[in-house]
Amino acid sequence: MSALPRIPALISRAGTASALTAATVAASVLLPGMAGNAQAATPGAKAVKVAESKKGSSYQWGATGPNRFDCSGLTLYSFKKAGKKLPRVAADQYNATRHISRGSRSVGDLVFFHSGSNVYHVGIYAGGNKIWHAPGTGKKVRLEKIWTNSVWYGRVR
Repeated sequence: MSALPRIPALISRAGTASALTAATVAASVLLPGMAGNAQAATPGAKAVKVAESKKGSSYQWGATGPNRFDCSGLTLYSFKKAGKKLPRVAADQYNATRHISRGSRSVGDLVFFHSGSNVYHVGIYAGGNKIWHAPGTGKKVRLEKIWTNSVWYGRVR
């Protein structure tokens, strides 16, 4: 059933409601799933924005922000600002996520770099095979291409 024939009925039922309210109701019928950005943003997408806002912050081993970070400190800080709790270190963060395949990854998922079973680095997936991360001593928080296939993906619950 098309939503278009129902729009006049919806608008007439709005009664004394403002034209803006009626237009909003009509738009929600025509475009279901087009929720406002604030409602539609996932914690992962919010965490990406937080990490992006920290671009250029200095790396410091053990730092969790707000001005200096190590890799897991950046992910911890970003997800905390997005309303999610993560453990402190990368390996524990991996264990706390729902593990997903490369094909299932989406913006805001965590990317865990590993050697064998040892997780040694983490970043936040930004799309386009890139992550936001705090790379290491002498470097700054930045967006960078994933440089290896030795990665696992996790979704913060």
